[in-house]
Amino acid sequence: MAQAANIFFEMDSPYFMDAVITPNRSLSQRGLVILITAITVLNCISAGIFMSMGATLVPIFLALDVGAIALAFLVSNHAAKQVERVQVTAHEVRVLRQTPNAQALVWTSPTAFTRVDVEVEDDRTVGVRVRLSGKFAQVAAALSPPEQAEFAKALEDAIWKARTGRV
Repeated sequence: MAQAANIFFEMDSPYFMDAVITPNRSLSQRGLVILITAITVLNCISAGIFMSMGATLVPIFLALDVGAIALAFLVSNHAAKQVERVQVTAHEVRVLRQTPNAQALVWTSPTAFTRVDVEVEDDRTVGVRVRLSGKFAQVAAALSPPEQAEFAKALEDAIWKARTGRV
């Protein structure tokens, strides 16, 4: 079944672009463990001090604090595993979102009619979209503004080369 899904997303002509965009991770797995351990130790010390002063409810809130921070980083790390893939061939432009367990086709359009929109605010790129007949899909949102501008230029070049058949 997984092989059939992969065949569905393969393209039949050579790629002019096959970009895989991955978000930056805020911490490595080891860094996350060190950070959560340090926060836990500091909260345990604080809880001991407050318990010695008779504030018995404070440790409960400190434990909730550690849990909330750990949950936030786990959600962030899970989101960092999602990658975006932008593919351009002579026939079509595709945008796929992939996780370790699944992939979804977000956008497909004929290369000849696909346009790239660059959203600019205060002389910096804030978004890149592929557009066709009033419909659009956001791409490269995980990149920084300078990287988005560079990606938009590369995507425009790939679409132009795909239209003209130049390598």
